Amino acid sequence: MEIKRLSFKHKNNKFYYYALNYLRQLIPSIYYQNKLENKLKELDDFNTEIIMSRVIYYNKLNNIKTLSNAEGLANLRINKDSKVYFFDLYEYSRFFNKNLKGHFLFGDITHTPSVPSLTKSRPISDKNENSVLLKWDKIRHFTYVKKKKDFSIKKNIMVWRGKVHLSQPHRIRFLEMYHRHSMCNIARINKNKLSTEWLGGRMTISEQLDYKFILAIEGNDVASNLKWIMSSNSIAVMPKPKFETWFMEGLLIPNYHYIAIKDDYSDLEEQLNFYIVNQIKAKKIIENANKYVQQFKNKKTENLISLLVLKKYFEKTNQL
Repeated sequence: MEIKRLSFKHKNNKFYYYALNYLRQLIPSIYYQNKLENKLKELDDFNTEIIMSRVIYYNKLNNIKTLSNAEGLANLRINKDSKVYFFDLYEYSRFFNKNLKGHFLFGDITHTPSVPSLTKSRPISDKNENSVLLKWDKIRHFTYVKKKKDFSIKKNIMVWRGKVHLSQPHRIRFLEMYHRHSMCNIARINKNKLSTEWLGGRMTISEQLDYKFILAIEGNDVASNLKWIMSSNSIAVMPKPKFETWFMEGLLIPNYHYIAIKDDYSDLEEQLNFYIVNQIKAKKIIENANKYVQQFKNKKTENLISLLVLKKYFEKTNQL
């Protein structure tokens, strides 16, 4: 194992995460269920309009739909391949009756299901109402940068490290175009049948933050590095996203929250040069991105929104 994989700076504490979630399993569910009403009353302490706008964004169900062949909350079990999804669901489902049911699609979901389902990710579309988003796999996705290096002293280069699989032609195409470009320090970190030219050493988040620009290219669904990039003093560079998660990537505005490049990547050099010269505009993007990230950092509002999204799901599936 490479030593850089052991770097915990700018990452969530996995030991605390797992210890807390296993501890939750020891407390009878009726204890949590008795607290639900008081939890929901906390809505009065916040801006109701802002809270409910996010609930509606995540859960677009309007009409009552009766589920068939759904799985009961009581039947869900910890599974090695989907452990974090189970924990992230249980954090909020424990407040509801265990007889309630749902369709739980764990993993990287890039389609809209035919029935109302709870998911981590969905396509950005006007017709994705059956994909109800919850904050899943957050231990990996929702990490933020605390100590920030000034943008002006960073390298005028775009950096990226990540895995590239044969099933990801968009990432392969980007490497083909830019792996030797003078304005890019990009490489894949996993070994497979793809060109060994593209292999490069791992970089910690701290090392990547020495660069003004960081590529946020979608993988199986969203770009997992986008959240920490947007919380930093570097700028995310990416095409307009096609998928979204709890981070509401569908609401991000090109050249306002991130530097937008064409889907064919052909204008990358032009865009980088523009923001190297126009650093005031670059810093404004950073300011907008930092402000956008702030809404996800309030644990109380995140808890309340999650409970309301689940409650609405059970209501709109004719169970409450």
